[in-house]
Amino acid sequence: MTTKVFERATRCALAAAALALLGGCAGSGTGGGAYDFGVVGDTPYTHVQAKEFEHVMASLDSAELAFVVHVGDFQFDGRPYNRDPSKAVMPCTDENYAAVLQSFNASKNPFILTPGDNDWTDCVHLKARQVDPLERLEKLRATFYPQGRSLGQRTIAVAQQSGDTGYAKFRENLTWSIGRVRYVTLHMVGSNNNLGKDPRDIAEHAERSAANDAWLKKAFAAAKAEDALGLVIVTQANPGFENQWNASLKRRYASSIKGLKPPAKAEPTGFDSFLATAAAEMESYDKPTLFIHGDTHLFRISRPLVSTKTQQPFQNFTRVETFGWPDSHWVRISVDPADSQLFRIRTELVTENLVNRKSR
Repeated sequence: MTTKVFERATRCALAAAALALLGGCAGSGTGGGAYDFGVVGDTPYTHVQAKEFEHVMASLDSAELAFVVHVGDFQFDGRPYNRDPSKAVMPCTDENYAAVLQSFNASKNPFILTPGDNDWTDCVHLKARQVDPLERLEKLRATFYPQGRSLGQRTIAVAQQSGDTGYAKFRENLTWSIGRVRYVTLHMVGSNNNLGKDPRDIAEHAERSAANDAWLKKAFAAAKAEDALGLVIVTQANPGFENQWNASLKRRYASSIKGLKPPAKAEPTGFDSFLATAAAEMESYDKPTLFIHGDTHLFRISRPLVSTKTQQPFQNFTRVETFGWPDSHWVRISVDPADSQLFRIRTELVTENLVNRKSR
């Protein structure tokens, strides 16, 4: 038995409780050493950015990465496309899904996608043809989520929530483990997480939110059971952590923009259930936790999740938002077991994409 195989088998044996929760040791071993993975998202939108995305993929391919994760929105929103169809390929078509899949599968590194609102929810806005977003959601699930593995020329094994009783449709919610770090994706999207006024949307949102909460709780339980070094949560949406802050934190946050005053009372959002679940789980989890998302297209690093008990941010919960349109770059996350904070974050600016473009 090779050293790597032995190490992987040993981790699986030690994580018996976690395996019962997640249905298998879905990961690839690294011998306990440091490694990197890449994050990209909210791209490509336009014809110009499609060319830039080729440069991003070439940059990712040239790096030695355990995997690449795309945080969703791989196509243009239907509304700006309606205003000027010459800027981009038509979104929400079978042909575009196939082209995107081909580009993701061309990745030399294992490639993982979590869906974004542009990829199905916002298809309702397309005027060039009538589109049913829920039909597009089923198409997306069938297209981008092969059984038990990632996309890419080289793949990694993943476990899917669809293997759990009662969650057969949620094949896009994934989990895997590399180097004693637990990873989990949650299908949570922008556009208020599809919490609309249409009864079908309300029902879809409620079912998916419940599935996400269950999957997130399982991920925390698995990380504890297998004594993981840390947990990484990946989703598309910016859930608006600031909506849950107290008045003092909100005032400090808003003070940098002159004249901006936060509302006295937060409005309900489609992300409230996730924020409550995440905060509740973090009360009993003391390992480094990384939350990765896209959606609002602003690269940032912060600690925005606040404890309801202390009204202070969890110091071991770090948010990273990756680049998004019109910026075409990626983020490198280094995982180092010898580092007490476990994760190091570095921007990877793609040289060919550094010049600002007038038209995107």
